[in-house]
Order: sequence, then C-alpha cells, then structure tokens
Amino acid sequence: MPTKIVAGVIRRGSLILICQRARGLTMPLQWEFPGGKLEPGEDERTALRRELREELGLDARPGAVLARTRHTYAQTGELELVFFAVEEFQGEIGGDFPNAVFEAIAWEPVSRLATYDFLPADRPLLELLARE
Repeated sequence: MPTKIVAGVIRRGSLILICQRARGLTMPLQWEFPGGKLEPGEDERTALRRELREELGLDARPGAVLARTRHTYAQTGELELVFFAVEEFQGEIGGDFPNAVFEAIAWEPVSRLATYDFLPADRPLLELLARE
C-alpha cells in the first residue's frame, strides 16, 4: 500500500508558494509544494492543515483537489500524492520556520515554476498548472 502524501498549492494573487527541501532531508535541495504524510486515522484535509501549520505556521483551508498522482522513489517506495488548492490562509510566511524542513521558500508565477528543480513526484502538477 502506498504512503499517502498531501500537498498544498498555496496562492497569493498570481503567485504560488514553493519550498526547497532542507539539506539534511531525503532528496535535499529539491523544490516541492508544502505538505506531508497522513497520520493514522487522519483525513486528507486535516493532514494538510496540520502540515501547513507545523511547517509554515499557516492556518490554511484546503479547497478543491487539483490532482491525484502516484510516484515510486527508490529511497521511500510508492507514494500516492493528493494536491489541494489553498487560496484561503491566515498567517504570514517569514524566514523563520518552526522546524528545519525547508532550506528556502519562494513565491513564483506559474510561468517560472519549470525553472526550479522540483521533486519528480511534483512534476505532473507543474504540467497541469502550466495548462491553466
């Protein structure tokens, strides 16, 4: 059974938040949409709200599911990813994070996302966003 991962496509106007994985993590310095694994008994939206609060200090309200994909990494096995639109959130993302998950963050227009070295599991979503 694949590990289920939730991620948020957080928008502020025409910009989307992307995050670079910290140096000490698996697949360091690659870019991704913020999120993480579901905990036992947790539903997808609750997991995303928790992850965004823990990683970025945001109180977010996940909206529609944008995509569901699967990807297999040699390091971590098979993943099922669920990407949610997040257009409503409270809190300001700054340079100090509650933990060491991200090396950097950036707000970028969709047209610039392809210039970043994204995790392979996130790349199908880049293609979907580019077709908007």
